[in-house]
Amino acid sequence: MNSRMPTIFFGHGNPMNALQDNEWSRGWAAIGQRLPRPRAVLSVSAHWYLPGIAVTAATVPRTIHDFGGFPRELFEVQYPAPGDLDLVRRVRDLLSPQEVRADLSWGLDHGTWSVLRHVFPAADVPVVQLSIDESQPAAFHYALGRMLRPLRDEGILLIGSGDVVHNLHTYAWGRHPAEPFDWAVRFEQKARELMQEGKHRALVDYETLGRDAELSIPTPEHYLPLLYVLGASDGNDAVTFPVEGMDGGSISMLSVQFG
Repeated sequence: MNSRMPTIFFGHGNPMNALQDNEWSRGWAAIGQRLPRPRAVLSVSAHWYLPGIAVTAATVPRTIHDFGGFPRELFEVQYPAPGDLDLVRRVRDLLSPQEVRADLSWGLDHGTWSVLRHVFPAADVPVVQLSIDESQPAAFHYALGRMLRPLRDEGILLIGSGDVVHNLHTYAWGRHPAEPFDWAVRFEQKARELMQEGKHRALVDYETLGRDAELSIPTPEHYLPLLYVLGASDGNDAVTFPVEGMDGGSISMLSVQFG
């Protein structure tokens, strides 16, 4: 019998976190050490954002280096986790009647592997990615998370990878630490309070949360993975924030665990 798995949102931030030994990568490693071993991982990453719904169906998904301007060492990272065709079939069944395409061309992008190489460094847990349908509103993504909730009782770790606050226009790209913007701090705190209070509707309707939300979520792709995790949670789950911090003034590294 599989233990009921938590569901976790990871603020993945800069791809260099895949290589660095810092408070965030150590926090991800600590999560992996505490978790019961999952049968597989279903990951919703900000970096697979396209029209329609798809799941990776390769037996060994490729490691995608979907970025530019970083050191060669980062492009040499491989995360050779196997796929899981049984999980692919299960996801397609759970999301029916939505059409879910089995995709052989995509793989694991850095939203997934930059985190998982710390959580499961041996790359021995199967991983499947689920795309984010860019044509659908926020409520649609939350509803898909609810449809996927049964996976938690089947030994599947459902994760979202993005950032609660993600504004690259204001990000400090230099080497020196930057103080967080007031609006970023306020919005992250508001999101935390709403999660602790179980007020998911307000988080789904984030565009109604004012100027701080507008600055924190100028585009939705890094925020939407959180809604899958919210949908997969339930009222019995404890809410914790195992990793915290703000990078470059405007990227939230907050991780959120339910259960």
